[in-house]
Amino acid sequence: MRSVISPPSGTYFSAFSRAFLSTSRKEYGYNEVAEQKSRPVRQFLGKFWGVSAWMLELIMILSAVLGKYSDLAVVSALLVVNAVLSLMQERRAAGVVETLRQRLRVTARVLRETEWQVIASRELVPGDIIRVRGGDIVPADVKLLNGALSVDQSALTGESMDVDKTPGNVLSSGSIVRRGESNGVVMLTGAQTYFGRTTELVQQARPRLHIEAVVAKVVRWLFVIVGTLLGVVFVMSLIRGMPLLEMAPLLLVLLMSAVPVALPVMFTVSMAVGAKELAKGGVLVTRLSAAEDAATMDVLCVDKTGTITLNRMAVTGVIPLAQATEADVLFTAALASQEANQDPIDLAFLAAAKERHVFDGVLALTPISFVPFDATNRRTEAVIEQDGQRLRVMKGAVRTVAAACGLQPSAIEALEARVAESALKGYRTLAVARGSETGTPELVGLATLYDPPRPDARQLIAELRKLGVSVKMLTGDALAVASEIAQGVGLVNIRRMADLKAADAKTGKADANLLAGVDGFAEVYPEDKYIVVQHLQAAGHVTGMTGDGVNDAPALRQAEVGIAVSSATDVAKGAASVVLTEPGLTNIVTLVEQGRTIYQRILTWIINKVSRTVLKAAFVAIAFVATGKFVV
Repeated sequence: MRSVISPPSGTYFSAFSRAFLSTSRKEYGYNEVAEQKSRPVRQFLGKFWGVSAWMLELIMILSAVLGKYSDLAVVSALLVVNAVLSLMQERRAAGVVETLRQRLRVTARVLRETEWQVIASRELVPGDIIRVRGGDIVPADVKLLNGALSVDQSALTGESMDVDKTPGNVLSSGSIVRRGESNGVVMLTGAQTYFGRTTELVQQARPRLHIEAVVAKVVRWLFVIVGTLLGVVFVMSLIRGMPLLEMAPLLLVLLMSAVPVALPVMFTVSMAVGAKELAKGGVLVTRLSAAEDAATMDVLCVDKTGTITLNRMAVTGVIPLAQATEADVLFTAALASQEANQDPIDLAFLAAAKERHVFDGVLALTPISFVPFDATNRRTEAVIEQDGQRLRVMKGAVRTVAAACGLQPSAIEALEARVAESALKGYRTLAVARGSETGTPELVGLATLYDPPRPDARQLIAELRKLGVSVKMLTGDALAVASEIAQGVGLVNIRRMADLKAADAKTGKADANLLAGVDGFAEVYPEDKYIVVQHLQAAGHVTGMTGDGVNDAPALRQAEVGIAVSSATDVAKGAASVVLTEPGLTNIVTLVEQGRTIYQRILTWIINKVSRTVLKAAFVAIAFVATGKFVV
């Protein structure tokens, strides 16, 4: 049953009628992500079609013709077991889309028939007027009509800093409103939204299955060996005038020896044992073949925010002005911050103040009032009482705070130039001011913040390079910002994604030299990450991808080794084949090393299988040449 709330006083927008809603529903459908349905029976039967399946089925036919019913039963059981295991792995992928659908199942305040109503977000249609406020998940792509908001888009774009939205701006579905309250008109719903397009990419992503490639390659070589020996035996049989029917048992034996009937099951057992060992070290393998793929991985694409960086703001520089000191700037900024808000910027200033002991020896402070950051005034402000006197402190956007301090336009422009210079290096700059409760505040300084690299990022990249894995960073940041962060972790050659797209458009395919020579790409959109992974795979690379946000999900699914970090969203974890359960990225090195141990086990089995097949076939052929009889 829908609940009804009163509209804000003095606010009126046109509301939909029932007739219009019915028409819109038919045209646009519900505001939800449509999942591609697949029939389990048809999906299961499809497992009996493929290189491995065909050869097992050929052996089953020959076994039935020759009356070898025990062989028929064993091979049939192996075929069914392989089909069941493969089906179970594919069904797991359906959880990715379901996670996205769950994310959209929120309520919305909507204006219907002149009343504000709370309804399920799936009922929204384009043109609806909705109201969003702090703490809400945006239920559709919405264009703001009034007010101002601060929005967290980190789960969508991967970037940690909140984004300010004003009338005319568009809110993407799935983003979270941190501050403010506003009305907006629904522009896109369901599959047409940002979330919907991401879902389609996840559904389209199809990682290459190396187990099939390995089986096909082993079988091909075994058939070459066995076929050559059978050819010799066939010619000798014709020369000696032997009936061809007598060769049937020999054909069955050699075919059974050539087809690695137990290889898929052996793969599964080896990788399951390895996955159990990895889980003890904080690495959860959700697709068994990922451990084997990690052994042969030669390129690892990493997302910057939350993967190379901590996804946590930190104060990196303090620029005191006039007679102030760095301690004065941090002291004032910390007073204009509040831990209870859990605002990343407030927490950064409080942490910096604590680290530099700016409150040591300070007289008792009593908070009188606090005004949190608002997208309209673009600053936080507080009144503090100390020793009977009240102090007004503030921090925020440089232009806003400078104007509140009464600075001249020329002085403000000079400060803005500093802000622009810092922005090129990836830093966000805020101004800090203080003064009496009723007087004009005085600007005490500027502070720069940025999202620092993880402590283990440089070590991880160096160790992976020693293991023969090339690391490439993919980020939506501008080139200057991306290059600054990348150089700090040992990645020196960062290019714009537009360069790769230009080469792609010019030649019709990705520039292999460009892909091989760069350490990463900047100004990357979510679908671009997916495309980069595909291009790397087309160039013959076994590709890994790390990430934490919704925007990484398609690329995580497409990559042979999709790795979700411990702080990843549910969508990213669902799309990945490997999930790190502990902070940091050093466990990826463990994954590669453990994967190579598993790969060595499989390689040992394959070598043993090939040698035994050659010996068996050679023995039968030599015995026939020497005695004129088949020894089976």
